[in-house]
Amino acid sequence: MRKGPRSEADQYAHFGCGMTLYAELLGEDLARLPAPLRAIHARLGTATYRGDVEVRGATALFARLCARVADLPSAYRGPIEVEIVAADGAEQWTRRFGAHVMRSRLRAHDGYLYERLGPVRFTFALAADDAAIHWRVARLSVCGLPLPASWFAGVCAVESADGDRYRFDVRAALPGVGTIVHYRGSLDVL
Repeated sequence: MRKGPRSEADQYAHFGCGMTLYAELLGEDLARLPAPLRAIHARLGTATYRGDVEVRGATALFARLCARVADLPSAYRGPIEVEIVAADGAEQWTRRFGAHVMRSRLRAHDGYLYERLGPVRFTFALAADDAAIHWRVARLSVCGLPLPASWFAGVCAVESADGDRYRFDVRAALPGVGTIVHYRGSLDVL
């Protein structure tokens, strides 16, 4: 039986209580990421982060309906608070954009990250390099009904760092519909 950390990634992500969700998905790549990304993705338990965000919300009628179904924020600029509860191989993210609260549940399965926002279930393929984590939609379903992934090529996210701050840039757009939401900002994590 092996004792101690199994890999360099485990040195950041294994605290005797189990491996974090991102350590499971990214493996050795987690250790290569900038310190703010490692910090936010290598913690178990509950952590709250604060920062700033700018949200460009949907303007077209159908885009606003899509945003409402997924409980996405509308146009906003100001403080953001993100609470992450990481336990049992899953994470619950609660994002507070002023008065708007957006919750999602994340878990790993078969090498993919699954995120549930209300009745919408995203399946993301993650790729990491030395500077960022890139999210790409592999599958998507609404109320259990699968939709073509090609419709969601405009849904993506990038996590990166700016000094000691964790940066995020999340975009969701549909062909013929336009922007559902685009939010970007940063959090103090170190």
